[in-house]
Amino acid sequence: MKIILPLAMLLAALTSCGPKHESQQAAAAAPALPVVTISSATAVTQQEYPASLQGTVDIEIRPQVNGNLEKIFVDEGAYVNQGQPLFKINEQPYREALNNAFASYHAAEAALINTQLEIDKLTPLVANKVVSDYQLKSARASHKVAQANLEQAKAMVGTAKINLGYTTITAPVSGYIGRLPKKQGSLVSVADVEALTKLSDVHEVYAYFSLGEADFIRFKAQYNGNTIDDKIKHLAPVSLVLADNNDYPVTGKVDMVDGQFDKNTGAITLRAKFANAKGLLRSGNTGKIRLSLPHDNAIVVPQEATVEVQDKIFVFAVDNTNKVTKQPITIIGKSGANYLVSNGVKSGDRIVFKGFDNLAEGTVITPEKMQPATLAKN
Repeated sequence: MKIILPLAMLLAALTSCGPKHESQQAAAAAPALPVVTISSATAVTQQEYPASLQGTVDIEIRPQVNGNLEKIFVDEGAYVNQGQPLFKINEQPYREALNNAFASYHAAEAALINTQLEIDKLTPLVANKVVSDYQLKSARASHKVAQANLEQAKAMVGTAKINLGYTTITAPVSGYIGRLPKKQGSLVSVADVEALTKLSDVHEVYAYFSLGEADFIRFKAQYNGNTIDDKIKHLAPVSLVLADNNDYPVTGKVDMVDGQFDKNTGAITLRAKFANAKGLLRSGNTGKIRLSLPHDNAIVVPQEATVEVQDKIFVFAVDNTNKVTKQPITIIGKSGANYLVSNGVKSGDRIVFKGFDNLAEGTVITPEKMQPATLAKN
């Protein structure tokens, strides 16, 4: 009896370690992880591009004549209306030049009258053959010279008037005045490197941004139309992200694509126009243009269900036997909390949603079903 009892216990232990028990242990070891089914959806991705802002009119104010800056009528940063005086250059030399031009004009008028009198005197004498017709021809030639001199004097009067008018510099458009590097009493010249000031009309502003060649090809492929102008008409409004990362409250519209790529940067410039009724934007501001790109039937993968390794994005795909495989995917954009994928997975595939930090490739899991990954249609 002492020998039979230990043998019976040994047989029972061996029986418990048989194939059935091993399968039960394996089943118990399979981790239970949430699994999501990949689906396709219509989504919109947001691409951001650095932008620089300029007013619709952004010009330098420069003197057209030389002289002393006698008066400055505006202050830096002031808003001015079209035609409003900005600067006054000492006009005295130009007023005297105008007076001199008028004197020359009157002298030319008198000379013209004298030549006409000479013609009137010689005409009957030539007719009566008292004098030679040579003298009459000479008088008529002198009359034409006098006419030309009068026209020249008239042009000099016009030039003097223009130069006198240039001594008062007015605003060519309404807008905001920039810095005033020249002070009252300074000598100004048409050859000065530095302008008197800059004037910006910013009731509307232009935001200039650039697309690389690959981005521009995708941009053209996204929208209907045979020409760039047609595609621009179908382009959705764009947003402007300011330097503080807040959105400008008014959306804009892309209205221009440059005619050629910059050979130095390999990029092409686009322009978006924004209304600026409250004057919040100024020339020289920077920001980012947020461009919306629609994607039909895009494969949507939650970002939470991915892992990044050495600049590559992976998911843990689950096959029909619930075995996981580490699968690289190709990202074409982001929309909310999701990636849009072009390669690596397809609609209907299953992937592990979370809990894969220590998950080894080839592991068999127990799936916990979740709702399909979808994006809200925009």
